[in-house]
Amino acid sequence: MRPLLRPSAYFIWNSYGYKSRPQRIISQFLMLKRKLEVLGEDSIVQPPSQFRKMATQPVTTTIELTPKETQLKDLLLDAAKFIDESGETRDPVVLRWAGGWVRDKLLGIESHDIDTAINTMTGEAFVLKLRELCEQPDTIKKHAIAESDIGGLHKIAANPEKSKHLETATIRLLGYDVDFVNLRKETYAQDSRNPQMEFGTAEEDALRRDATVNALFYNLNTGKVEDFTTGLADMKSRLIRTPLEPFQTFMDDPLRVLRLVRFASRLEFTIDPAAEKVMGDPRVLDALRLKISRERVGVELEKMLKGKHPRKCLEYINHLGLYHTIFTDPSNEHMPTPNISTWKIAYDCLDSLRLNKTPGSIYDVLVRSDEAAYHAWILAAVCPWENVEDPKHSGKGKPPPPLVTQVVREGIKAPSKLCELTTAAHNNRAEIMSLVTAVSDKAPFITERDRFGMAIRQWNNKNCDWRLQVLYALLHEAIDTLGGESNGQVTKDEFLRKWQAFLDHLHEIDVMEAPSLKRLIDGTQLSKALGVKPGRWMNQALDVCVAWQLRHPEATDPAGAVEEVQSRRAELGIPKGTGK
Repeated sequence: MRPLLRPSAYFIWNSYGYKSRPQRIISQFLMLKRKLEVLGEDSIVQPPSQFRKMATQPVTTTIELTPKETQLKDLLLDAAKFIDESGETRDPVVLRWAGGWVRDKLLGIESHDIDTAINTMTGEAFVLKLRELCEQPDTIKKHAIAESDIGGLHKIAANPEKSKHLETATIRLLGYDVDFVNLRKETYAQDSRNPQMEFGTAEEDALRRDATVNALFYNLNTGKVEDFTTGLADMKSRLIRTPLEPFQTFMDDPLRVLRLVRFASRLEFTIDPAAEKVMGDPRVLDALRLKISRERVGVELEKMLKGKHPRKCLEYINHLGLYHTIFTDPSNEHMPTPNISTWKIAYDCLDSLRLNKTPGSIYDVLVRSDEAAYHAWILAAVCPWENVEDPKHSGKGKPPPPLVTQVVREGIKAPSKLCELTTAAHNNRAEIMSLVTAVSDKAPFITERDRFGMAIRQWNNKNCDWRLQVLYALLHEAIDTLGGESNGQVTKDEFLRKWQAFLDHLHEIDVMEAPSLKRLIDGTQLSKALGVKPGRWMNQALDVCVAWQLRHPEATDPAGAVEEVQSRRAELGIPKGTGK
């Protein structure tokens, strides 16, 4: 076989009009090399003129549309015809469904999110003409359009400084969320990493995407799938790889590192070793940490952990060396790094609990909603930070949140609810562990409902799910017990039996729902019974009443609770009153 890398290849690609850096030209040629290798050796030895033909003619296949998808396709094609007849564009409008919808359709996965690429105009301009067409009675009748079938137009602006290069128009159509954007190519100035987005061909658009399996198009005009890279072959091989050279692909948009992790885990595909090799490159990690907004990092992580294979995502993050780039505060130059050598134990343990869920099991008791499941994975992710000592507070002003909360708040821009949960899990872990140990050791006080019930109510303060805090304590202890110096002395089954016994005990003494326990007496009634005005003493006094109520679960009259508060007036700081 003749040498593949020959000078003419450079000029063939260059003559296509790619205004790119030399390394990008080489990347494009290497992509063509892969494509030719898939097609066979005979293709590789074609003369230069044949290279040009093969580079522009995509591999194709077909897709069978559902009736609803066909309805949407016909409507969009009529909109394209409407625009053509208006004379607003120089060339006929060609529409393509792109990326994820095509990939999922080929895999037999249902999708209601459709990206539509347009060859001659912006997405916003197309949607405005589409809406104009949909107001015409003939169109409404032809396509059976109901009033609720056409939603409002939303535009998402580009933000190149944060690697959000695309302006997108979104509209709800016939039950689908449809994004519209023009076909694009990227050109780079020598002094900038941010590309200038220009109208491009379908092939140029495919080359600038994150993965070959996401670079497929379904041409609405021809009814065929178009593959300008090696997407169809990679789908067959269950492989995630970049259309162009991986390092440049990731430097152009570092978020693609996380996107490839998400797609690989979601689809259960393998990441191309050539891409894996550079995903942990310090230059790529620096770009991911500093160039990409943490909100986008958080959104990508959330999509990972809400998918079907969250453990696989964390495994990739661990294996590829991404942990310290994701779970950190990038604004803090002196941010420490935790030891993650045994972190695997935490996410493996959580996944094992999830997969072995049965009525009354640890996961069944502690994780009770989809939101809780996502929060559980976040807590598993940040467990290593629990062993990093928080800086000492100077005593001036409000103390900063613990480091583990800073990581959640600044690293992935988690909402306040998740940040408060993380803080509570950190602050209450020691007390949770002490009660778990007490139950395991059969301490004399473990039958005291008020001790356990009041602790659970305190953990649940500000609606911070106490069950997830217990899970966090479990996962952290798993790291220390199953991966620390005591490794081998305690088996995983023995370890989990201790925690199952703790939860069973909480159920036996009936304190699981302590946070929602309805008080027998409220603050107004207690003030009246004591003959004093409400004051700072009130919260503590009401806690005394709830503790009494926990000790007397059959009581319906609060008189006994009031009597106990009366006996502790001095301790609680209650002023003298009428003494009713």
